[in-house]
Amino acid sequence: MAGGGSVTPTPLLKDELDIVIPTIRNLDFLEMWRPFFEKYHLIIVQDGDPSKTIKVPEGFDYELYNRNDINRILGPKASCISFKDSACRCFGYMVSKKKYIYTIDDDCFVAKDPSGKDINALEQHIKNLLTPSTPFFFNTLYDPYRDGADFVRGYPFSLREGAPTAVSHGLWLNIPDYDAPTQLVKPRERNERYVDAVMTIPKGTLFPMCGMNLGFNRELIGPAMYFGLMGDGQPIGRYDDMWAGWCIKVICDHLGLGVKTGLPYIWHSKASNPFVNLKKEYKGIYWQEEIIPFFQSVVLPKECSTVQQCYLELSKQVKAKLANLDPYFTKLADAMVTWIEAWDELNPSAAAATAGNGTAK
Repeated sequence: MAGGGSVTPTPLLKDELDIVIPTIRNLDFLEMWRPFFEKYHLIIVQDGDPSKTIKVPEGFDYELYNRNDINRILGPKASCISFKDSACRCFGYMVSKKKYIYTIDDDCFVAKDPSGKDINALEQHIKNLLTPSTPFFFNTLYDPYRDGADFVRGYPFSLREGAPTAVSHGLWLNIPDYDAPTQLVKPRERNERYVDAVMTIPKGTLFPMCGMNLGFNRELIGPAMYFGLMGDGQPIGRYDDMWAGWCIKVICDHLGLGVKTGLPYIWHSKASNPFVNLKKEYKGIYWQEEIIPFFQSVVLPKECSTVQQCYLELSKQVKAKLANLDPYFTKLADAMVTWIEAWDELNPSAAAATAGNGTAK
């Protein structure tokens, strides 16, 4: 990194990272992010009415896809991409050609740290992704790779190399990411606690992954970052990122990859309507009581050595074990397969590597 106050540091990974933004409105919020995002390529996934024109501020390098584009590019396989739900963002992951993805919602603004300085969320995600994780043994000083921290006494030396980091899950100041019942009970609650910590989520532990401030290594985990079937025509919404989070965590655990949570914070500017949210979440709130034990008990066979193989195996288990909960899960399991087929079509080199790994076993 370049030092000195007058020197502008080179943006980290500017040619290796895409920023994916799902939206239904003009992207005025990008003005606030200009100092941090301007040098990067943006992939904007327009949800809702494709005839509506979305305005993007001048000076940003971007490509924009609406529903017509998704249908044209994927053909019949476009059925796996949700409509009228921010789950549509995962189309951006699929069409990207970069190694890393950062995804952010359009109601997320630049937060300030306790000293009043603007937080460069993207830079912190990159730091998280470029340093190892510690999924196999918990370090009580949290991230040992940060400046001023290390492994504590009693931490096995054989595990100090850590594991490659696949996912960096950031948090939010102001409006917390609550479900509808909690929103209704605590309508005025705001998150004002800035916790200066990054930690690895231990192997075998699931977590609720929020998609509004999220970074990941597309080469390590991209094919598993499917945000499911949500929104229009589906019996559930607001579980798109949760579903992806459960899937990626089980696969990361199997493949020996790490998932971090904590810094960076963004400022989440507005609460969504809790009554609308309750309608979307209603089934998910009680389905999750069976979905989570399913994921906790998932075992992926040793033969599954790539993300695609793991994900297809997971889809089989979803169909076998969750279809009795609701016919929706049969549809979702089929969409998981379609998603992988579409991913491999758009990313043929990754598909060839998968096939190669399969035959090498």
